[in-house]
Amino acid sequence: MKILVVEDETSLAQQLRAALTEAGYAVDSAVEGERADFLAQTEQYDLVVLDLGLPKIDGLTLLRKWREAGLVTPVLILTARGSWHEKVQGIDSGADDYVSKPFRMEEVLARLRALLRRAGGQLTPELRAGKVTLDPRQARVTLDGALVRLTSHEFRVLSYLMHQRGRVVSQMELIEHIYAQDFDRDSNTIEVFIARLRRKLGNSFIETVRGLGYRIE
Repeated sequence: MKILVVEDETSLAQQLRAALTEAGYAVDSAVEGERADFLAQTEQYDLVVLDLGLPKIDGLTLLRKWREAGLVTPVLILTARGSWHEKVQGIDSGADDYVSKPFRMEEVLARLRALLRRAGGQLTPELRAGKVTLDPRQARVTLDGALVRLTSHEFRVLSYLMHQRGRVVSQMELIEHIYAQDFDRDSNTIEVFIARLRRKLGNSFIETVRGLGYRIE
């Protein structure tokens, strides 16, 4: 799953990026509105964390522009504590949730997971398919109750496929959602990750739909 963090406060942006990366997400970041708008329009994100107090183009203007353009990506806005009018404007402009500054990182991660569950029609915190369970809260995967150790990219591939289970996911879509924008993207590595996951979870767990992509039922 890939997330765009739009925050102009350098230290906070670094903290968000580090926490999200540790939680198993691919993360891009932008410190001002123009860059954020470019990334949102050209990259595929599963969620955007958006600060409202941005230079050049403020967060509310960006949000309205995205929604008017038909961008349906879930957006979690960051607002100054006590700025209730910003929260109202943010929700009315198309935000899906908000967190007030200063905040605890655990709250941001919890709200982010809830938005991703809602976007995927998932009702429970854990993702399950057959004997495989993926817990986004701990970046933990088990097979029939036993812990399965995955690399960060293997986890991202599995997480995205399980969020999309029942649907065929193309190789290009996987590439767009597991790599950060500045990462060297190689489609051949997707086949390697799929092969490794099959060895660890069972050969039939991830189905290849010839000419189209991969699917977890």
